[in-house]
Amino acid sequence: MNPDGGETSRFGTTIHITALDGIVNVNSLFTLAVFIGLAWQPTDPSNSLVSDPKCVAGPKIAEDLICFHVYSFSSFLFSSLVALSLKQAIRIAKTSCETRRLMIFTFDMCHINKTALRTGYLISAVGSVCGCGFLMMALVNVAQIKLGTLSCGSSHTYGAVVPLLTFVPLGLLTYVFFVLFAFTR
Repeated sequence: MNPDGGETSRFGTTIHITALDGIVNVNSLFTLAVFIGLAWQPTDPSNSLVSDPKCVAGPKIAEDLICFHVYSFSSFLFSSLVALSLKQAIRIAKTSCETRRLMIFTFDMCHINKTALRTGYLISAVGSVCGCGFLMMALVNVAQIKLGTLSCGSSHTYGAVVPLLTFVPLGLLTYVFFVLFAFTR
């Protein structure tokens, strides 16, 4: 046990740094997508494919679009900053590492507070999941602005929104399952 109450053990830090790199890279791609989405002008009438004036999205949907983009952006940025902080902590701890060679692979084994590392992973994963949820809600609003509101019953809008509301939560549930599985191991 560690004096701060967390369990200290030897971890393959190269594996953890690679996992954190993956989180940062994926979050960076999503952050870029959100940033590009924020640059788009949702109230421009030439950006809509809706011909029925009753089905045109109102200003509330455009406001929600911007809000969800900002929430998504901040969630991905938060998650990336936590992951980068964990990477930095591992690199600082690497000064007391020992390198082990196994066949063609080299592993760095360091003393790292396992509880702190797992908690950091969990916090970063929560930020990524929230960012994906907010991005999904923003995309629902994009579909309503481009194709007509859901209340109009447009088959094109439902054709865009239903797969989005099916596959994204399914992917997020899978991600959460594996994060929690890894958290308990």
